[in-house]
Order: sequence, then structure tokens, then C-alpha cells
Amino acid sequence: MTSTDIKPADNDTALTSVNPATGEVIGTYPIADEDAVRAAVAKARTAAATWGALSYDERKTHLLRWSSRLVADSDEFCRLIHAENGKPLDDAFLELMLALEHIAWAAKNAKKVLSPKKVSPGAFMANFAARVEQRPLGVVGVIGPWNYPVYTPNGSIGYALAAGNTVVFKPSEYSTGIGNFLAEAFAKANPDLPEGVFSTINGYGATGAALVKSGVDKLAFTGSTATGKRIMAAAAENLTPVLLECGGKDAVIVAGDADVKAAADAVAWGATANSGQTCAGVERVYVDRSVRDEFVAEVKKILEKVGPGSGADASYGPMTMPSQVDIVRRHIESALKNGGTAVLGGPESVKAPFIEPVVLVDVDEKSEAVQEETFGPTVTIRTVDGVDEAVELANSSKYGLSSAVYSKKNGLEIARRLHVGATSVNSVLAFAAIPGLPFGGVGDSGIGRIHGEPGLREFARPHSIAVQRFAIPGMALLSYSRTQSTMKLLRKLVPFLHGRHK
Repeated sequence: MTSTDIKPADNDTALTSVNPATGEVIGTYPIADEDAVRAAVAKARTAAATWGALSYDERKTHLLRWSSRLVADSDEFCRLIHAENGKPLDDAFLELMLALEHIAWAAKNAKKVLSPKKVSPGAFMANFAARVEQRPLGVVGVIGPWNYPVYTPNGSIGYALAAGNTVVFKPSEYSTGIGNFLAEAFAKANPDLPEGVFSTINGYGATGAALVKSGVDKLAFTGSTATGKRIMAAAAENLTPVLLECGGKDAVIVAGDADVKAAADAVAWGATANSGQTCAGVERVYVDRSVRDEFVAEVKKILEKVGPGSGADASYGPMTMPSQVDIVRRHIESALKNGGTAVLGGPESVKAPFIEPVVLVDVDEKSEAVQEETFGPTVTIRTVDGVDEAVELANSSKYGLSSAVYSKKNGLEIARRLHVGATSVNSVLAFAAIPGLPFGGVGDSGIGRIHGEPGLREFARPHSIAVQRFAIPGMALLSYSRTQSTMKLLRKLVPFLHGRHK
């Protein structure tokens, strides 16, 4: 029995979560209708008065208690992640570890990043003191993905909480139990806080749509580009600001001076880890002709020993979302029809709910396998005649999430030429594990940033304050009492201050 055999207990009132590898029922959750969503947001609004009034240090204490609770319950949590998401236990633990790193960074750096800052008032406003203070937005709605159901939404949840907002979180219908565990751990760690600081609502697309229109002060979404565009359109009706982390078709450039074995090892992992279900995973590779044969042979050698499964020896798990299997199959077939060659695997590698690694070489750039997000354990490798061609092809995608470059001498220089939000040099995905680095894309990969200082500022609104410390006689610029002598003085000062630059 597969996960497609399991239907919700009641399409109107309940959601059934299943193990994607076996179809085993994990749990049933009530679906939040529009009224329930509004009630959750109202409770979060009430709790925001308490949470937002805490000092940064007080919020840090509560967030770090949450981390400690997750560590204490990590074995149970990782078993749930393995069962509901499908990834191996070790990968589940690594995902939790990265989430904890980001919670800690947000909790410990919010005060420094968001504390009031003095601003120079300038020559003509010298009698004023100026400052910028950061205010919490209020209630943040988060719609999370299923592929990294702890790490990815936490990039919004943890940072929004650290900035003083309350959060209403709708986890994916494919990772509902994981999302609820995350919120329940927060409540257990902080029994002294009011309900509604961090809560979950469960359901399908209709529940997410209700959250978008519920009056939240910002909506953070991670998922497909198509859904992100619909969310942005719906949010525009109320001018609700959005943060969108959407799809990717990330490229790796392997230059002629690359460490070929290291590049192959990284590409093999980056393309197939988590069954290839990684928005910033490796989907395209552009390799210099001089090292092409060695690189392809090394990737094939590595992936021949890699396989999916649900047991302890599996390299990666099943496809979490059943409908994605057909997309992966279609992209493989498209690649082969468009001049590509499968040096490992092929259509026969698709054995739902599992897909074995597939390596496709020299596929036409117009193929679906190159143009569209595959989100499966496949990779296309194209031979190029130098870095210029590789950069041009890498930048030709409508997506611009992240990338990687392998070059012993010119990695940083090549990275700077790529039209993306993040790049790893001589590694893959390293930026995602460094909490201080912002993450997000350009083009169809979304708008806004999570993580780092920009990730904290996404969930705060700047409040500019100008305080007149004393009045300057005859210099009342913002008044009808302004004199002609003042204007004569200004006409002399302005050219002196701003008109001498050649």
C-alpha cells in the first residue's frame, strides 16, 4: 500500500498523515476552517501584547528553553520526522541540528540587530536627535514546506519570534505531525507564556488561503513558485506583506582547475540527498570539457553505491509527495527525448515511492529537465568550453535561488558573476548551515530573505523618530515664521556644502 491509498478521515474536518514509504497512518488532525484560522490569529494577537513587550534578553531565554526541549526530545522527534517525511534518521537529526543553530543565532543576535540606532541628523537639522527603533510587526503567518519541515519554516518562525512577533504556523499536509511537535515543544518549554505565542493550524490549501486573508501582519511562505504567486496576489488584497521562498533550478559550475573528486562527491550528494527534494539542491551541472570525462565517471561511481529505502542502510528515503513521482519521470523522459544520455539509471529508476539516482548528460537546454524544477534524485551534466559559457548557461534560468562553484583559483570571482541569492565555493549548500548568512532568491525563486540580519529585519518595522533638542533662533525651517535672512544664509550654505564636487 502506498501513501496515495490513504485518504483523509473526513475531507471537511480531518487530515490523515501517513508514512510515505509504507502508507501507515501516523495520525489524524482536525482541519482548521476559516473561523478556526481567524480564532488562532486572534489568540496570537492577544499573546503579542505580552510577547512583544518582553525584552530581547527575556525572549532569548524562552527561545533557548525551546531549543533545550527539542534536544531533550530529539530521539522521539527524529523518529517522527523519519516516519512522516521519510528521510533517514541521521538526516532528520542533521536537519534538527541546523534548526537549533538558527534558533540560537536569532535569539542571541536580535538585540544587537534590532536595538535602537542613533542616526546623524545632518547639517541643517543639527538641533535634532534622530534614531531608528525596530517594532515587532505583530502576528506573522507561516506556511511551511514538507521537504525540510523543521529547518525551513524555522527560518521564519525562529526569527519572527526573536523579533518580538507571535506566529501562527500552517505546516504542510505532508508533515503535519512534525509541525505540531515543534509548536508543542515550545509550549512545554515555556508554560509561563500565554497561549498563542507560537501555534499551529492544520489543513490543506484552503487553510493556508484562510491564513493569507486572516489579517496577519506578514505572511512567510515556502513552496512552489506557482503557489507563491497565488499567495502574493491574495495577500495584495489587504496589502499584507509577504516573504516568498520558492523553487530553484540550482547550477554547479565545475571549472577546469577544480578538485574533480571533491566536486563529484558534492554533486552526487547535493543532487540526491533527501531524494533530491531540496529547493537549493543540485539540479544542473556545467563542467569544463577538460575534466568532463573524469567528473562524470566519478559521479557515476559514487551514485552506483547510493540507493533509496526506508531501512537503516538507505542513503535517502521515498518521495514524500506522491504526485512528484510523475514529474520526475516526465523530466527523465524529456531529457532522453531531447538529446540527453543516461549514464546512470533512467525511466526504470522510478519505482514509486522510491526513485533511484539518475545521471543525465548533455541534455538540450530547452528540455523540461533543464528548465523546470525536477525535485527528485536526478541531475543533468552539460559539457562547456570554459567558465564564460558555464556562467551564461547557469544564469539563463528563470530561477535564481543558489549555486555552487568548484575552482581552485577563481571560485570567488566566478561566484560573483552568478545571478542568485547564495553561492557556495568548493562546497554545496554551505550557506544554508551558516546562520549569519541571509537566504533567499531572485526571479521566480522568490522575494525577501530568511536567516542572518536581513532575516531578523524581515519581521520588524522601522520606526523613525526625530526629537528637537533645542530651537535655533531664526532657523525655523519647518515653519511659516521662516525669515528671508534665513533663506539667504541657506542659499550660501547649500553651494558650499553640495555644489563643489567635480
